[in-house]
Amino acid sequence: MKTIDVFACYYEASASVNGRDRHAAAVKLTATSDAGEITYEYSVSFFPHDDPEDFAISYDAYESETVFRGKGRRTKKRDAEYLETETLRAHADALAAKFDGTINWEKPLIEARLG
Repeated sequence: MKTIDVFACYYEASASVNGRDRHAAAVKLTATSDAGEITYEYSVSFFPHDDPEDFAISYDAYESETVFRGKGRRTKKRDAEYLETETLRAHADALAAKFDGTINWEKPLIEARLG
């Protein structure tokens, strides 16, 4: 099984989960391929980020959504479809809303990584 983060970036964010304020979110688009099947999944994980050096991801505030599962393989065309800015943000915002959270798209904490 191959798992690749097609997109990963940390953003300033706001949520309160399990009595703990979260000030950042990891946003990812992940592709997993195995035995001729491909899956694309968006995920959001809110984490404390109490200081500029704190990037310890806590998975108690994690939510994901599979947007494609089927026969095939990873292609640039499929990547581009799911990486389209408005599509990515809409799915991530919907996941964040499950925690009454928000993502500040204008304030990335790291440069986006593309895989």
